[in-house]
Amino acid sequence: MDLLHPSLYHFVILGAVLFCIGLYGALAKRNAIAILMGIEIMLNAVNITLVAFSFYNTVKPYSTYLTGQIFAIFIITVAAAEAAVALAMIISIYRKRNTVDVGEINLMKW
Repeated sequence: MDLLHPSLYHFVILGAVLFCIGLYGALAKRNAIAILMGIEIMLNAVNITLVAFSFYNTVKPYSTYLTGQIFAIFIITVAAAEAAVALAMIISIYRKRNTVDVGEINLMKW
């Protein structure tokens, strides 16, 4: 195994580790900003594995399919839109409730 030329295995392990870190951040934290950052880390882990699978899915030398890269661009676009909407909602909730703790945010309660 050459560390200067990582294989698909290295990228899959990196994506899995990042996904687990993001999952922990999204499930264990109570701060809405930390949950949002955990979701972004999970999306970036998926992007890493998509691009790696696309890069290593070659038919002949020096040819790659662009499917993984195109899906990664779509995921980045959706993540940016999701972050903008989620941050706007968090700022609005903070202005009304003076907290970003998800345990204390109950908007349906009178």
